[in-house]
Amino acid sequence: MPPDHAPAGEEEEARLGTARATLTRLWARGSEFLGCRHAIMGGAMSWVSERNLVAAISNAGGFGVIACGAMSPAQLEAEIAATQALTARPFGVNLITMHPQLDDLVRVTLAARVGHVVLAGGLPPGGAVRAVKDGGARLICFAPALVLARRLVRAGADALVIEGSEAGGHIGPVSLVVLAQEILPHLRDVPVFVAGGLGRGEAIVAFLKMGAAGAQLGTRFAAATESIAHPNFKRAIIRAAARDAVPSVQLDERFPVIPVRGLANAATRQFLAHQAATRAAFEAGETTREQAQLAIEHFWAGALRRAVIDGDVEHGSVMAGQSVGMVTAEQPTAAIIAELVAQAVDALAARDA
Repeated sequence: MPPDHAPAGEEEEARLGTARATLTRLWARGSEFLGCRHAIMGGAMSWVSERNLVAAISNAGGFGVIACGAMSPAQLEAEIAATQALTARPFGVNLITMHPQLDDLVRVTLAARVGHVVLAGGLPPGGAVRAVKDGGARLICFAPALVLARRLVRAGADALVIEGSEAGGHIGPVSLVVLAQEILPHLRDVPVFVAGGLGRGEAIVAFLKMGAAGAQLGTRFAAATESIAHPNFKRAIIRAAARDAVPSVQLDERFPVIPVRGLANAATRQFLAHQAATRAAFEAGETTREQAQLAIEHFWAGALRRAVIDGDVEHGSVMAGQSVGMVTAEQPTAAIIAELVAQAVDALAARDA
């Protein structure tokens, strides 16, 4: 072998080293913003994204996010303290803008010195935005379109998440591939994280090259070892294919249904029957429009807890994104993140081979 040629093993290691450096550079803006090694955020999944999973994601070099959901201020305070007892690394708190005690939740979060607040579920009210900013935390918001992304930045958002319809839980109408093309080339003012349908490192790299600062993943962590989800819930996630994760169906435009993506089961079929019966009752004059709408909205009350905590995966709501087919086993969170990073590095190394 000529002296100016390194052995094949050394060449491969050099290529991987270059690829690792490239990945670090590609998501440097996101990792610096979050204060973590890997710009991988954990999606805020109600009942799942609690102290154990959140701390595990942060301890593994990612960025965990507590899903406040319907918690009271006292419950959130306890959850933050319990998470801080499990990790010394940064994590965030996701607050729903429609929560009736949003201002109190913001105060609790800031008092606990949480450095990042995610406001989700609609345009954040000005008071909450000012409180987060005045409290010294960084504000992350969800942007479903370019015009709203720019509006949120003007309002004070320090970073954005663009989440495609491939995601689990409450979803918008546009896929991540389209949102990324619409937003990433035109908005460089703040870090933008991509979400929805992401399950492998190669896909993360593709969006980083388009200008994303990092990625948010939820479904990939739902069946993690540290997830407190019921074994039935985890088995359902592991066994499912992408086509099994479907959005809830609206039967009548007079009674709007907020689309939620989850695994098709008995409950999704019952929801259609429930909408039909409720519509028939309205058309027969047996109920008002308002009562009918309320009856439809209340169908899913407690359904997520039934699936995640109680393990009733037939009559509960098994929220999952279309990346569910890539969840093939229960793994430690650190192994999931290491796998995503390795896939990203391999993809970059293959490009340079």
